[in-house]
Parts: sequence; C-alpha cells; structure tokens
Amino acid sequence: MQVLSDNNWILTVGTFLPLVGVLLMLFVPKAEEATSKAIGIATAAATLVVGVLTLVLFDYGKAGEMQFVANVEWIPVIKSTYYVGLDGISLPLYLLSMAITLLVMIYSWDHVPSPGNPKAFFILMLVLQTGMAGSFVARDLVLFFVFFELVLLPMYFMIGVWGGEQRQYASLKFFLYTMFGSALMLVSFLALFFKTGAESFAIPYLVENGGAIAKNTQIWIFAGMFIGFAVKVPMFPFHTWLPDAHTQAPTQGSVILAAILLKLGTYGFVRIAIPVLPDAAREWAPWIGLLAVIGIIYGAFGCLAQTDMKRLIAFSSVAHMGFVMLGISTLTEFGVNAAIFGMVAHGLITGMLFFVAGSVKERYHTLEIKRLSGMLTQMPRLGWILGFCAMASLGLPGLAGFWGEFPAILSAYQPAEGLPAETFRTYMVVAAIGTVFAAAYLLWLYQRTAFGEPTAEFSGHGDGTPDDHHDLHDVGVYEWIAWTPLLVSILVFGVYPQLMFKVLDPAVGVTMRVFNGG
Repeated sequence: MQVLSDNNWILTVGTFLPLVGVLLMLFVPKAEEATSKAIGIATAAATLVVGVLTLVLFDYGKAGEMQFVANVEWIPVIKSTYYVGLDGISLPLYLLSMAITLLVMIYSWDHVPSPGNPKAFFILMLVLQTGMAGSFVARDLVLFFVFFELVLLPMYFMIGVWGGEQRQYASLKFFLYTMFGSALMLVSFLALFFKTGAESFAIPYLVENGGAIAKNTQIWIFAGMFIGFAVKVPMFPFHTWLPDAHTQAPTQGSVILAAILLKLGTYGFVRIAIPVLPDAAREWAPWIGLLAVIGIIYGAFGCLAQTDMKRLIAFSSVAHMGFVMLGISTLTEFGVNAAIFGMVAHGLITGMLFFVAGSVKERYHTLEIKRLSGMLTQMPRLGWILGFCAMASLGLPGLAGFWGEFPAILSAYQPAEGLPAETFRTYMVVAAIGTVFAAAYLLWLYQRTAFGEPTAEFSGHGDGTPDDHHDLHDVGVYEWIAWTPLLVSILVFGVYPQLMFKVLDPAVGVTMRVFNGG
C-alpha cells in the first residue's frame, strides 16, 4: 500500500523535526548550557516554520477533507500503516502544539527550574513536541497510540525531576492514572480491529465499518475508550491526578500540560470514539453530559476552596474542560465546533495563567494566595496581564474564552436527534450557573493577589532589611517574547472567532455527518 498526496512530506517533517534537535543536543556537553538552549529554541522555531508553511499550503476550501496525506506500509504483520493527514479539526491543535513549545522554550532561556540541566530539560520538551504533533495528525490507531503514549515519559520526568516538594508522588500518580486509562483504551482499539474484520487500524476504515458492530458490543468498546480519554481530559471523577501534577510541575510542564496534553483526550473523543461508534456515542452522550456539568460545578467549588494560586488554576481546568465535554456530548456540529474552539481557547488562556503563576512563584517564592497582594502596586504590568487572563478565563465577551463557553452551553439546548432534550436543557442551566462560579473564583483570586497593599514580608519591611530576599521586578524581556503571541491570540480570537470557526466547521460537518448534523 502506498498512498501519497501533494506535499505529503510536510506533516512527517513537522512531526519528527524536533527529534533532529534532540540528536544534535546529545553531542553537546552538559556544561555548554547556552548551546543546548540555542539548539532547542532553533529546532522549535524551525518546527513552527514548517507548521506555518502547512497553514499557508492548506486548502481552506477543502477544510473538511484530509490533506497532506501520507499512507505507507509500516507494520504489515498487524496491518498497521504509517498514515498521517490533516483537516480543519487537527490544524489549529497541531499548530498550537508547535507554538506553545517554542514559547515555553523561549521563556525557559532564563527560567530553567532547579536542579538546572537545561540540556535534559530541552530534550524532554522536544520529545514532547513530537508526541503532541503526531497525535493530532495520526490516522491509524496504532500510530495514534504510539504518539499518545510518547508524551507520558517526558512529562513524568519533567514533574518528577524538576517539580516541587511532592514531585515524586505527583509524577507517579500522573503516570499510573494515564497508563491505566491507556491500557483500557488499547483493549478497545484491539476489540474494534477484530470486530471490523481485522482488516485495518486506519481510522477512516473504522469509521466506515464501526457502525455495523452490534450496539451492545459498541457500548462496551466505547467504555474502554471513554475511560482512556476521560482520564486524559480529565473528566470528573478521573481528574484527581491533575491538581497534584499541575501544582508540583515546573511552570513549563504546567503550561504544556494545560495547553496541549489535556486536549489529547477531547480530541480522541471527537476524532475516534464518537465517529467510529455512533450508536454507543448516543447511549453514552447523556452520561458524558452529566459528568461534564458535575465537573463544571465541582471544579468551581474546588477553586473556591484553594489557598494556592497554581492549584486554583488547575481546578479551573477541570471546570473548563467540562464545558468542552458538554459541547461534545450534544453530538451536534454546533456543539463540537464550540468544543474544539474551547480546547484552543483554554490552551491559550490557561497556558498563559500558568506562565503568570510561574513568574509570581519566581518573584515571591510562594503561591499562597493570602501572602500575595498589591501586585498592581509592585509589578503593574504583571498585575494587568493576570487581570486580562482572569477576564478571558471567566468568559468575558470579546476575549477567546467566551466563544469556548457560550456556544457550548447554547448547544445543549438542542442536542442531536435521539438524545433526551429535557435532560440536556437541565445541563445547560447547570453549566450556565457554573459560569457565575467561574467569575467568583477568578475575580476573588485577582482581588486578593493584585489589589490592596503589599504584605509586610514583600514590602521591604518583613524583617527590617530592604526587599528581604525577594526580587520583585516586573515582566522581563523573555517573558514578553513568550507571552505576547498568546495575549494577542486571546484578543484576536475573541474579537473575530470566525477566523477559527470557518476552518473547523467543514471538518466537523464531515466528522458528525453520521448524526445528521443534529
């Protein structure tokens, strides 16, 4: 088998180019830190250039079709192929993974966490980049699973080596939870393969033949996929690894985890579970919707109970991914469009919030909310950026967060045919109440950290010595370079969401056609 389209090389280069940087860095002595950093940033920048070229060459008139397809034999004995392609659903997430990796590396130039060793740190980020990009372009389940699992090890080491005091516990919990989910997901992939005639692991083939599987069998296969993807999202009640992982991870790990890794779960639902097993998706949809709205409210209450800034932002991810899953559970084009927009918006906004939290920790040496105040007085730019991101996260109209939440809530009013409309309208009301709680916890966080006067220990009078041991400088040059693209994107997508919706909509229409567009 050999199916190649025009520019079929571009996705392979975009996915595996980071590994060239890894290879080069292996020959750089550990002591030459600047060289390792330079190679890492140059490799990430070159990868993003390939991503931008992909964006330019993409045919937006055919956004619903797979483009840049490469489909060649890989492991014939198990009928698995190296099959990659990109459509309007994959494109924003694929590009986001490249952009976030580069920005995190730029930020890391003078923010490599203790115990140092930039060489190993940058190598792990490049390996992560390959796993993330590959997951979004893979069109074969075995290939998808390889990339999906590839991100596990680098993140495990990033948390376990460069994390906080409880890093070993958090990294092990992250690894075990995700591996457990992945094991069930793999069993489901194998069941799907055999139940469709053991002919191919290619996703288009499975979409074409999966609907013929008996309904009860579909429901059980879907269950395995549901747990695998739900742990990654993470959905309530599979979320408990997330606050620990985020709180203990270094800033860079938290940003990548929030911005990209959580999206692998929601992307798996949209790309694999729902189109391949449509009858099971209809049966599961009300339960997915229920867990989504429980997650929205639970995440909000969890935020209100937090005393640590980073842990609060972590719990907010549980709530925000609840809105994404609510949109997906409606099984409508409108809902899935809103969900994918919400995935990108959450990546930009929450990634930015974790960047700010990392810089606060660096300056104050604490993230305990009650010890932080007066940020607008001491570091006005950082204070205003935190305010901007808080407003975006709570869904203020005109910023990207609004278009992830509002349409997702609206989509629950009219779910796909065959789903209980009254149930979903109840979910809609509960989710709408969740937005009020979101405003409460984010404004509460902002009020306590940015307003008022600095506490005595941070005002230069904590123990009678000037400035104590804290270097309370405002936003630095590497922070500006890393943050500006995210801040601009949050505003641009908030003012003109059609920029993304016009790319998503044709591809979502093709993916959801089995549900007659709702």
